[in-house]
Amino acid sequence: MYAKPDSTTMKSRVARAGDAMDAALKSLSYRSVEAEEGRVLPMMRNDNAPRAESQASEISPEIAPEPASATRVPEGIALGRPSREEAEAAVRTLLRWAGDDPTREGLLDTPARVVKAYGQLFGGYNTDAEELLERVFEEVEGYSDIVLVRDIPFYSHCEHHMVPFMGLAHIAYYPTKGVVGLSKLARVVDTFARRLQTQETMTAQIADVIESILKPRGVAVLVEAEHLCMAMRGVQKAGVSTITSQFRGVFKDDPNEQVRFLTLVRGGKG
Repeated sequence: MYAKPDSTTMKSRVARAGDAMDAALKSLSYRSVEAEEGRVLPMMRNDNAPRAESQASEISPEIAPEPASATRVPEGIALGRPSREEAEAAVRTLLRWAGDDPTREGLLDTPARVVKAYGQLFGGYNTDAEELLERVFEEVEGYSDIVLVRDIPFYSHCEHHMVPFMGLAHIAYYPTKGVVGLSKLARVVDTFARRLQTQETMTAQIADVIESILKPRGVAVLVEAEHLCMAMRGVQKAGVSTITSQFRGVFKDDPNEQVRFLTLVRGGKG
C-alpha cells in the first residue's frame, strides 16, 4: 500500500516551485551584458513575461517585424548573433569537451566545416515560408479538387539534443482561387525542417502557413519520421517511425475527407 500524500507538504512544494519559476522568468528578462571584448551583446528576452499594453505594441527599430511563419526565431538572435570566428571557437570547445584535440591534423578544419554546414542545415531561419506561397496560378480551368504532394523527403534536427530526424511529408489541400507551384510546397517543408524542431511543431507550422496564405477549403499534412535521438542514444531503438498529422477545414470537419487523404497517401505502397 502506498502512503497517502501529505497535502500540506505538497502545497509547500508547489509554492516553492512557483517561486522558483517566477525568479527564473525574471532572470530571463531582456538585458545587455558586457562581453569579454568590451562589446555589449543583448541577451535573450522572455516573451512570456507580462508587459504593459503600450510596450507590447512597440517594435524595436533595429529589426523588422517577423512574418507569422517565423515566430519561432528568437529576436535576440537577430541582435546578438555571434560571429563566424566565435562559432568556430565554440566548436573547438565542444571537441575538447568530447575528449579530442582540435589542433590535430584531422580536426584542424573541422570547426570551419561545421559552421559552414550549419548554414545549410539551419538555413530555414533565413527563409520566409509565406513568400514562397505568394504566387498562385489561377488559370487551372476551374480545378477545385484535391491537390496532393506526397513523399516529400526532409531532414531536420531535434531541438532537444540537436540530433537529426528525417522522413517524409505529405501535403494536400483543396484550392479556392488557384493553385501554387508544386515545388513551393516542398520548399515550405524544407523551410521549417531546416530549423531546430519538434516533429509536432513542424507539422502544425506547415499547415498554418498554407492555410494562412492560400486560404484553401481544407489542408491536410502528414509527417512520418525516424528520430536518431531515439535510435542512437537513450532507449536506442532504431527503425521506429513517428507519425503526426494536422487537418484543417473540410479535412477536419469531414472524416471521409481524412480517409480519402490517407488512402491517396498510402496508395501504391505496400
